[in-house]
Amino acid sequence: MNKGHKETISIRFISTAFMVLAIAIFKPFGLEAWQWQAYVHLLAIFALGLFSCFLTEVILRFIVRMPRSYDRGVSYIIGRNLRFQCINTPLISLLICLYRHLAMSDLVEGNKLSLTNYLETLVIIAFLSFAVGLYWRFKFRSRYLSAELEESKLLNEQLKKLQNSIDERSKSKTELAPVMPCKEEKDSKSNAGVPQQTEDVTSVGDTDQDSQITLEGTTNEHVTLDISNLLYIEAVGNYVKICQMQENDIHTNMIRATMKQMEDSLQAYSMIVRCHRAFMVNLGQVEQISSNSRAMQLVMRYSHDAIPVSRSNVNKLKELLGLFTSISFIVNMFNACPKLLGQTVYDYSIGI
Repeated sequence: MNKGHKETISIRFISTAFMVLAIAIFKPFGLEAWQWQAYVHLLAIFALGLFSCFLTEVILRFIVRMPRSYDRGVSYIIGRNLRFQCINTPLISLLICLYRHLAMSDLVEGNKLSLTNYLETLVIIAFLSFAVGLYWRFKFRSRYLSAELEESKLLNEQLKKLQNSIDERSKSKTELAPVMPCKEEKDSKSNAGVPQQTEDVTSVGDTDQDSQITLEGTTNEHVTLDISNLLYIEAVGNYVKICQMQENDIHTNMIRATMKQMEDSLQAYSMIVRCHRAFMVNLGQVEQISSNSRAMQLVMRYSHDAIPVSRSNVNKLKELLGLFTSISFIVNMFNACPKLLGQTVYDYSIGI
């Protein structure tokens, strides 16, 4: 059993013990009518509480598909804990209500199963669960804050790796550019008279940062820009605002278009991502990622605008950054060791 499992069991055990202690003090459910048998009932309620926690964990893991994990970020942990409370509270209330009917209704007539008794039990357990939740939230507050800072640090490191990889590949292609005609000329001489098939060896990564593109709207308006200079695109009513760098200055253009049109026009450029219903950003121009349990923002270079990332796109962006950095590592490794393949790998349609 690893440390995470032990900690989870400890938390569930302490939480259930707190609930039983509160019941023993305030004596609801007619416990005062029982003498020494009240302690037996309290032990039974404690066992039901542990069973309910275990059953809730099974439901979360296999039905809701939210396994216990400390590696998916603070928002995932908080969301999972909230779902745990929403499932566990009605479940344990039902179990206690059934126990009251089967084992505690002999001396106390009011313990018989009814909707009123269930609602009474639900209110009591919900209040105790809320109190226990506050206790653990304050106890683990420093851990949550540390996890948020660590997650932000990791995301920014991944972003920097991606941007450095693009800069290095751009420099290497610039240095290797004069060599390419000689290689092609040599190949053409050695294969004279033989029909040649042309290959497109331009990667999406090349087009991502080295191409010009014209963005057109629904009218005759259009904007031509270097894709590497694009900062972000924002939806403003029936228009889109295109923010870009021109001659070391920030320029914005408005054209009548939809975000769907912009997304379709830029789908070949994998560095341009949709992070929000109203925003698309160039990851190559993101200066910093600010992330916490409530929201994530992308701080852009030069303009320092904070672009929001919607909750539905947070995990997508995290996976995208992880994918980019892993693929960049593989490409750079092969480009650094061309003799292993007998040729230099010029990013054959890698898609970065």
